[in-house]
Amino acid sequence: MATHLKKGDMVMIIAGDDKGKVGEVLRVDGSRRKVIVQGANRVYKHLRPSRQHPQGGRIQKEMPIDISNVLPVDPKTNQPTRVGFRITPDGSKERYAKKSGQSLGEVKKARQV
Repeated sequence: MATHLKKGDMVMIIAGDDKGKVGEVLRVDGSRRKVIVQGANRVYKHLRPSRQHPQGGRIQKEMPIDISNVLPVDPKTNQPTRVGFRITPDGSKERYAKKSGQSLGEVKKARQV
């Protein structure tokens, strides 16, 4: 399943507690339609003392956000934008920002004939 987001994209959160925050996508789970965004949807995880963590304690970690609650940031305008897909003249497929038409990266290489 092709998603409109990739690891490393800058996204803006458009719903939830972290609405308006901008961060980098750390991981995309296409089958569950979730993304993990750096610095967003952070929770505390309590750790029991163990060999790896002899003190125990609590750590902060990012939890997944539904993919429908984030939009990629347009590199030209720094505003959230929808994503389209188009075929370039050389035959490769790319993602592009609907607002400015700027390319967001290649999805599929051109087929060799």
